[in-house]
Amino acid sequence: MRNSREIKYTQAVNEAIFQCMKKDSNVFIIGEGVPDPKGIFGTTLGLKSKFGKERVMDMPVAENALTGIAIGAAISGMRPIMTHQRMDFMLYAMEPIINNAAKWKYMFGGKSIPLVIRTIIGRGWGQGAQHSQNLQALFAHIPGLKVVMPTTAYDAKGLLISSIEDEGPVVFIEHRWLHNTTSNVPKEMYRIPIGKCKKVKNGKDITIVSHSYMTVEAIRASEIFKKSGISVEIIDLRTVKPIDFNAINKSVNKTGRLLVLDSAWKTAGLAAEIIASVVENDKVKMKKSPKRITFPDMPTPTSQALTKFFYPGVPDIIMNVAKILDISPKETKNLLSQFKPNILHDIPDKSFIGPF
Repeated sequence: MRNSREIKYTQAVNEAIFQCMKKDSNVFIIGEGVPDPKGIFGTTLGLKSKFGKERVMDMPVAENALTGIAIGAAISGMRPIMTHQRMDFMLYAMEPIINNAAKWKYMFGGKSIPLVIRTIIGRGWGQGAQHSQNLQALFAHIPGLKVVMPTTAYDAKGLLISSIEDEGPVVFIEHRWLHNTTSNVPKEMYRIPIGKCKKVKNGKDITIVSHSYMTVEAIRASEIFKKSGISVEIIDLRTVKPIDFNAINKSVNKTGRLLVLDSAWKTAGLAAEIIASVVENDKVKMKKSPKRITFPDMPTPTSQALTKFFYPGVPDIIMNVAKILDISPKETKNLLSQFKPNILHDIPDKSFIGPF
């Protein structure tokens, strides 16, 4: 596309919201901290000065009530973007999300709810169990909800525009460790279809299926494997409801091996759903049993001494791929020695200076 340039994920999100609001006067954004000086990690900066307080609104600490109001606005023909600085805060609004937004179309003759709920996940600054929950599987479980989790700035803009223009409702999940990452993004509006994954790396030995920040870890691991002649294919889901199983099955049929990554808990998670669906397909032929990498089934710890064992990353990917490919212990140790861990551990880079 014309006029592409390298920008941050946060700027791509901001640009998508701005362009949709400029194009359609029915689009508005509301959420705790939306007009604040930091603008939700920079994603909403400048919107209030461009569109005014009538379309760019802060809200009281009343997630349940305001979600109900946003749903009502969507029913009335508006296109709200409801923004939560943490996914944890959405738990106060589960009743209207599940019992109203998700079901409305099915209960009332196909009436759509063009609502986008932007929410942010991810770790950092020892925020522990109350501010680091990744609940994408919970929302993906609910019929009527679409769940989008873009990895790159390019995908963030294209998928957010598609989400805002969709008849919804859409839960749009951003990992805050991705906010400072950059990619080549066109200035003009463009759309990426909801429900289509992206092949990030082409390979023949094993398929890694991932999404959001875990795709970054998968890419880092694949570069280490490449030096040893191991060819890894990486499928970035981009959308976790619906899931693009056709693309996943095609890749697994080619490699015969599967490793699924999920930045959430193990039991009843997305990784389990993906593996079950692939294994149930009689047309997919596998050479080895699939594996998954997830969080352990326990609340997120706060101490860095514990979080470094809680969050999976490149070493876990290396060890699991080594098991699937029957790589010798000596070669596995050699692969692990090539990984240089981030000494900051609890933050992605030094510019990450505070939670809000």
